[in-house]
Amino acid sequence: MAEAWRYSAQGVAVAVRVTPRGGRDDIDGLETLSDGRPVVKVRVRAIADGGEANRAVTELLAKAVGVPKRNVRLLSGATSRQKQIAIDGDPKQLGEALRRLVATKPAE
Repeated sequence: MAEAWRYSAQGVAVAVRVTPRGGRDDIDGLETLSDGRPVVKVRVRAIADGGEANRAVTELLAKAVGVPKRNVRLLSGATSRQKQIAIDGDPKQLGEALRRLVATKPAE
């Protein structure tokens, strides 16, 4: 399966699909959208209001890949379920961390 992130000199840009009010903060693995693009499925307890869910997503990803919260930011999709999230750091290490995260979950 293709990866849901792109590498850059600064780190990685991750395509995510967010489920707000998902009952728990968790990464549910990879999913392929109807147009064939892979995304990382993320669920958060926060509601999609005033940026609460976006903040929860960036904090969850920072913790999951082991970088400070300041290294994770929203690139696009502030009001959409489909988002692009930038994670700054060593691209190779971030790619490995993401691969481990989604490998433990079944792809849909």
